[in-house]
Amino acid sequence: MDSNVLAIILAGGAGERLQPLTQFRAKPSVPFGGKYRIIDFTLSNCLHSGLRRILVLTQYKSHSLHKHLRDGWSVFNPELHEYVTSVPAQMQNGKQWYQGTADAIHQNAYLMERSNTEWTIILSGDHIYRMDYASMLNSHKATNADVTVACMKVPIEEADQFGIMGTDENRKIIRFEEKPVNAEPSKDDPDHAFASMGIYIFSTKLLIDILDEDSQDESSSHDFGKDLLPKLIHSHQVYAHNFGETEGRVSPDNYWRDVGTIDSFYQANMDLLKPVPPIDLYQRDWPIRSYQSQTPPARAVSGDSGTEGVFINSMLAGGTVISGGNVDHSILFKNVFIDDRAVVSNSVLFSNVRVGKKVRLNNCIVDKHVTIPDGEVIGFDPIKDRERFKVTDKGIVVIPEHYRF
Repeated sequence: MDSNVLAIILAGGAGERLQPLTQFRAKPSVPFGGKYRIIDFTLSNCLHSGLRRILVLTQYKSHSLHKHLRDGWSVFNPELHEYVTSVPAQMQNGKQWYQGTADAIHQNAYLMERSNTEWTIILSGDHIYRMDYASMLNSHKATNADVTVACMKVPIEEADQFGIMGTDENRKIIRFEEKPVNAEPSKDDPDHAFASMGIYIFSTKLLIDILDEDSQDESSSHDFGKDLLPKLIHSHQVYAHNFGETEGRVSPDNYWRDVGTIDSFYQANMDLLKPVPPIDLYQRDWPIRSYQSQTPPARAVSGDSGTEGVFINSMLAGGTVISGGNVDHSILFKNVFIDDRAVVSNSVLFSNVRVGKKVRLNNCIVDKHVTIPDGEVIGFDPIKDRERFKVTDKGIVVIPEHYRF
């Protein structure tokens, strides 16, 4: 454990593009992969990287997230100054809620001061990836940097979605543009650009000082990518850490996804069903931790008609029963029930979903506590589906939590 590092996870985002999955929850607490929440990936990275002093800054519809942190992440010993502590927005510096990523940290500067740590690592709670932060901290120390930014290569056509940087031969950042329209490609790869992952390591004292200075700037939007980093590269030693290059104990799969839209969220779930998944959830010394309720094993049985329950290339959580139904290329969370002769394909079903007899689902995301009546057909007629549900540009149908047919 490195007791000289404080980890701060930004988990207050509204996740508006993930509606209706964020109708009752913040984006980091959206379920993922059959048994996890999105924030579990960042928290697990902290756990395996030896970080035991973690603040989770929450704001938007945070009850579900607070409950998950309480139930699944009360794993550290406060007497050893270890903690995962949720910090709701408290208007510490006035009557405003968090106005940006930098402002969220600044409003909790007193917690950084109390931590007496030498370094602070700033993380996002809404990305799917595995990363050894200890390796990045070693890079930060080796270069004697004031700030280190985790970065990765992205296709040049996607560069307008990221903060794009340029570096010298020593990885010192000499250029930083937030979401440029015409991004400059990497020197060694004209098809890709060097993008910020929104992961930063600061010397704690420096971070407190620059946040205080930024808070006095009325022209600032108080965002790390838009305001702080473009200034800091001219006045301080700011270095890049290349994601996947030296990742310590975690296998270098180089997988990182911002699941900020329904389509990207769906695709990240489907990635787990590939013959060789691009992110390895089965590395035994780097498991993704989450809250686990007590459920019986999943099972497939014959239904009322005598049809056998079948699942093909799917992931099933505990308590799931396939009773004469057919599940193909899908992810089922806990306590899902698939009734006789129902067919579920290319879909993600959250906890406590019941699928009736002869139901047909394709390309669907079904949120918690939904009962789909016998004979319903969803995911085959986009025009009809749009009359009741959200349908994405790529044809994914989303049935919201507690929906009543």
